Amino acid sequence: MSDERERDGEPQRSGQQQAGDGSDGEDQRERVNRELIELLNELRVALPGVQVLFAFLLILPFNPGFSRITSTERYVYFGSFIAAAIATALLIAPSSYHRIRFRAHDKEQMLFTSNRLAIVGMAFLALSISGVVFLITDFLFGEPTAAVITAAIAAWFAWLWYGLPLSRKLKDHADEEKAQRS
Repeated sequence: MSDERERDGEPQRSGQQQAGDGSDGEDQRERVNRELIELLNELRVALPGVQVLFAFLLILPFNPGFSRITSTERYVYFGSFIAAAIATALLIAPSSYHRIRFRAHDKEQMLFTSNRLAIVGMAFLALSISGVVFLITDFLFGEPTAAVITAAIAAWFAWLWYGLPLSRKLKDHADEEKAQRS
């Protein structure tokens, strides 16, 4: 086993532990097992949402009024539909990966790969949700309002799902560098 430990995508020396990471007294194998269980539990939260969204998008074209949508709405619908399909594949992929690689003794690599798949899957989910927000807002209030609301919703997703954790990660790195200089 390597002397390096991974925490949130960054190497961590095996002697270092950070407050609140749940690693007190864990060896590397226990940590990887815990992190994999945490990831799979997080995916259990995301999957019902993407599946319901995908089901909604699957039935939408079969409604009688769908034929009257504008060209813009048709492209937004199709983009949202494809994004939901990609999100579904990416968010389910870690379970498939886990089943296929079961007992292959590469859980840490499986964890890193599954983490990346989940991050990208959530981005496609946010794109799909934003597209659906556009479609519904356009139907109710028109395209200009839909564009503004959709931009706000997309920005909100970007901040909550990516900006907030990445800003915290940058702050943690800055704090670590400051502590090392002291």
